[in-house]
Amino acid sequence: MEKTATGGGVLGLRLNSLERVDWQRWTAVYARLALSAAFLSGIASRLGLYGKNEGYGNFANFVKYTAEVNSFMPPSSILFLAWAATIAELGFGVALLFGIWQRWMALGSAILLLLFGIAMAISFGIRSPLDYSVFSASAAALMLVFYPASRSGEPSSP
Repeated sequence: MEKTATGGGVLGLRLNSLERVDWQRWTAVYARLALSAAFLSGIASRLGLYGKNEGYGNFANFVKYTAEVNSFMPPSSILFLAWAATIAELGFGVALLFGIWQRWMALGSAILLLLFGIAMAISFGIRSPLDYSVFSASAAALMLVFYPASRSGEPSSP
């Protein structure tokens, strides 16, 4: 006789069916794919793939935004920062999508997002990175770094 979450009936969830699902693994897959989608969506926006009036619309607008986020940096560094962020986000997005070097890519993603959140807080105030869940995304990436190695098949250190 199977236990049910609601005491039985047609709508009752069968607990032993839910217990067989590896929820920890699926949570990690969800976090990995969500981070990947966020990075790749940002790339699509700055390349104008959503249209010129959506998101950044083009790389020039992204460079302007990079200057705003990094208002404390010298103007001569902005183009480098825009390209570095773009290359890093593209690399992290693709690697996370396909599950390549998961721990290293998750660690890099966590650090990049933390730096981005700090830059946003310095330039716009702490509310900005909180409203855009930048620190939450960084924490999710960091969670992936410490996902149990015995389940992921990878070495335990990043």
